[in-house]
Amino acid sequence: MKLMSYQHAGRETWGVVVGDGVADLAARTGHATLADFIASPDFQRRDALVAGLKADAALAEVAFLPVIPRPEKIVCAVRNYMDHHQEVLAAGMQRELSEQPPIFLRVWRSQTPHNGPIVRPHVSESLDWEGELAVIIGQGGRDISEADAWKHVAGYSCYNDASIREWQFHAKQIASGKNFESTGGFGPWMVTADEIEPGRELKLEVRLNGETVQSSHTGHMIFSIPKLINYASTIFTLTPGDVIATGTPAGVGWSKKPPRFMKPGDMVEVEIEGVGLLRNPVVAQD
Repeated sequence: MKLMSYQHAGRETWGVVVGDGVADLAARTGHATLADFIASPDFQRRDALVAGLKADAALAEVAFLPVIPRPEKIVCAVRNYMDHHQEVLAAGMQRELSEQPPIFLRVWRSQTPHNGPIVRPHVSESLDWEGELAVIIGQGGRDISEADAWKHVAGYSCYNDASIREWQFHAKQIASGKNFESTGGFGPWMVTADEIEPGRELKLEVRLNGETVQSSHTGHMIFSIPKLINYASTIFTLTPGDVIATGTPAGVGWSKKPPRFMKPGDMVEVEIEGVGLLRNPVVAQD
């Protein structure tokens, strides 16, 4: 099942993808947001709730929103693919593998939806792509064990954890380069966890203007999804609708010789097997 947040007829809502359209579920279920639905008992009986529904609007007629428009937390993994770690070393950055997952937080205003623009800020020209698998938390909790972690996953989406590189490198903490407004592509929808076998290796590809710039699979992760959930939930309570961006594979722009970055007029796509295709035009900050 594919669930999405969107705007239609001047109203922010959410629903289920039905063919080439979407059926509005906010009024039908009484849950104002997708995160509210995920947190409710109704999420467990979602198949029965959507059975026989027809689309209320075509996907081409609606404006996508980030899958979870205002999550409490967006937890992002750093250097979580072995091939990416190796390209970091090849680029001259001496970074040892961590014993625990290195993470940082994004703010929700840094997100942008499917078809929405990724904005290159006026202070930089080093806007880089980072295609990632996003995990959306269903059942919340604290101190979640790795053995129980899969039970806490509501679904999956595509993420582009785009970076403003020189701002990222201002200090050892990289969050300043990761939180510029409208730089984190998130969408187009959430595929519910029952559609993807836990631990299945998913092909991940990023294309810039149709050219493949990243091509890998989630089997190259250093820290697994259960480990990321366990580690994050040890620090803070995870809540329904929280997002974990699981890291990017090799092929980012700054590691290329010479470095290559996104510029206004570009189109960047993140495609993940079994999940979907996230597409974002690149524009300059007004």
